[in-house]
Amino acid sequence: MMAKPSSRRKKATSAAEINSKSLSNSANEDISVEENPATATITVSAVEVEELTDEEQSDRLHLERKVEKAVFEAGKALMELRDRRLYRSTHSTFEEYCKDRFGFQRRHPYRLIEASAVFDNLMKMCPKGTQTETETETESSDAEIYPSGTQTENEEMCPIGTQILPTSERQVRPITKLEPQQQWEVWQRAVEEAGGKVPSARVVGDVVQRIMERTKVPNTYQLGEVCQILAKDNPELRGKGGCWVIVSQVNEFSCTVKTWNGEYTVGLQHLKSYNYLPAECEQMQVICDRISRVYSGALEESVQKFLESLGKLNRAYLTDLEEKVLSLLELEIIP
Repeated sequence: MMAKPSSRRKKATSAAEINSKSLSNSANEDISVEENPATATITVSAVEVEELTDEEQSDRLHLERKVEKAVFEAGKALMELRDRRLYRSTHSTFEEYCKDRFGFQRRHPYRLIEASAVFDNLMKMCPKGTQTETETETESSDAEIYPSGTQTENEEMCPIGTQILPTSERQVRPITKLEPQQQWEVWQRAVEEAGGKVPSARVVGDVVQRIMERTKVPNTYQLGEVCQILAKDNPELRGKGGCWVIVSQVNEFSCTVKTWNGEYTVGLQHLKSYNYLPAECEQMQVICDRISRVYSGALEESVQKFLESLGKLNRAYLTDLEEKVLSLLELEIIP
């Protein structure tokens, strides 16, 4: 009688199949295979980020402060060069020296100087706890600058370890004319509006404008007063920075001003009075009218440049040579 074949025949398995399965299992060793592949789970190994040690955290803050202070150290250096007149052996004026030595235009070195003062003020107004140990040691002599009560008030707006400082001159340009406490308050508000990050010059300028409108700072400018335009991040005034203008209309928070080539409405924060005497203001009005009559875009470039240079005078008169050239242009151009 023949033996009955077994109902559990073993399926032959080739070596190739074994190797294939082995490789597959190796490649998917983190996949738990269940009867239903759709329910397979993938195990992802978490990568642990190493926390900074106290020493590393201190080093980081110290280096960040160095980066923040870099541009403002330039302002301090320029201030010393100017105040000690260390340029006098090669140049007659500080402006000429800065242009030849650093390529700075006339207003830029003064902006850096003003910005460095603001930066120092922001450093002093915030709690000492925001500084690193190294800074605390090197600036221990400044301890007396914190009046009693100031630190507690400032800590409410600037918690220890969270101080955000400016990184460029443009960011503090809108607050250089404010009092130290106002500078600090405006900067903290701007940081808040920027989500705890370094605010842009536009954000800082907006905060200043809202404060001016809320406090209703009186407009003290008068008709006929001669002022200088401070462009201060206002794209509408691009190219007009440093130009003198004459107030033709006094508004609540702005002035309408006349220049030698048009009229503009300018916010109070973009104007600075020359404090000229009434006779000097009248003389500047005459010069403005004379330039307006001869200036046009059709003139030769050299003539245009000359007239534009007269539009940036920081004195209430023309030199003899300027008077002669302007008079010649009037004879040539005015019919």
